[in-house]
Amino acid sequence: MLNLPFLLIEFLDELVFSVNAAAWPLIRSDLRLDYLQIGLLLSVPGIVAAILEPLLGILGDVWKRRLLILGGGIFFAGACLLTGLSTGFVFLLLVFCVFYPSSGAFVSLSQASLMDADPERHEQAMARWTFAGSLGVVLGPLLLSGLAFIGFGWRGVFIALSGLSVLVLFFVWRRLPKMSQSLPALPQLPDIWSGLHGAWSALRGGEALCWLVLLPFSDLMLDVLLGFLALYFVDVGRLTPAQAALGIAVWSGLGLLGDFLLIPLLEKVHGLDYLRLSVVLELLLFPAFLLVPQPLVKFILLGLLGLFNSGWYAILKGRLYSSLPGQSGAVMTLDSLFSLLGTLLPFGIGLAAQFFGLRLAMWLLLGPIALLIGLPRNEPGVTGQMPRET
Repeated sequence: MLNLPFLLIEFLDELVFSVNAAAWPLIRSDLRLDYLQIGLLLSVPGIVAAILEPLLGILGDVWKRRLLILGGGIFFAGACLLTGLSTGFVFLLLVFCVFYPSSGAFVSLSQASLMDADPERHEQAMARWTFAGSLGVVLGPLLLSGLAFIGFGWRGVFIALSGLSVLVLFFVWRRLPKMSQSLPALPQLPDIWSGLHGAWSALRGGEALCWLVLLPFSDLMLDVLLGFLALYFVDVGRLTPAQAALGIAVWSGLGLLGDFLLIPLLEKVHGLDYLRLSVVLELLLFPAFLLVPQPLVKFILLGLLGLFNSGWYAILKGRLYSSLPGQSGAVMTLDSLFSLLGTLLPFGIGLAAQFFGLRLAMWLLLGPIALLIGLPRNEPGVTGQMPRET
């Protein structure tokens, strides 16, 4: 129960993100957006977050983490409301530039706190975190479709999510640990500098660098795919927005099953062994998904894609935390800096779709081949992981 507030925050974040992903065809039509603008909406806020979140991560280690989490939650709820009130591209871009870093404070620092609560079992704790998020991903499109059925547009859904965010924030406020009375009222520059130096020293250690580089490439088959999936079904597959939302529900539903099965699986097998096998399967399934014309077959392949990419984020992020024991805020700082690479990927895909069409641009999502190349063949020693059985 002590970890419930953190898991609830992750559930809420992914619920909002998946509603946004499923609503892109509706948002695009309402606000008259093109592919390039959508690419910018998926990339520029991430760049803003990548600039601000390193400081938030350091502050989370040396100052009032509880205050940062709750403050991020307030801005998160406000951004949900403003998304529902958006009037055009520029307004929505500004709102997203608030949304992303507030999610960093609200969600990423909660993840860091969860990792600190169980430092000997990072992969297993991350598996539970990912399952909570996957539950939100599954329910998001269903929530959008269900509320649309009773007359809510995408705007009404985001306004409702703002209210839900306030309720979650109140629950979290009641249950987060109180701050130490010894902490200063304002952040101290020497503490921040010391935290930055510690993060840089950790990066120079070498092992963390592997996981930091691989995480953005793994995201191509996770959040980046989700960001373009509804548009792909509508513009390339010629399905309705409701059918596209169903496709996302299939992908996320099988992903939820995979994330649930991963929790006991990681008690018996090593994460990297499973990860290598699943990457090979994904790189076979995704081209088949793009090439087959029948919607039913596409849905089946998409479900398998969602099943076998389960655990990618949990294992890679768990390894990153384990490579830097006791420095969860530094992990957030370094991950934010390297996420700059990941934020440029949606823009590149949007740019390619604008000039060459979304059908061809989707092939750029095969970037996870980098995982097949970059995963260490001999497991590095990682603090807190299960010893290899003989």
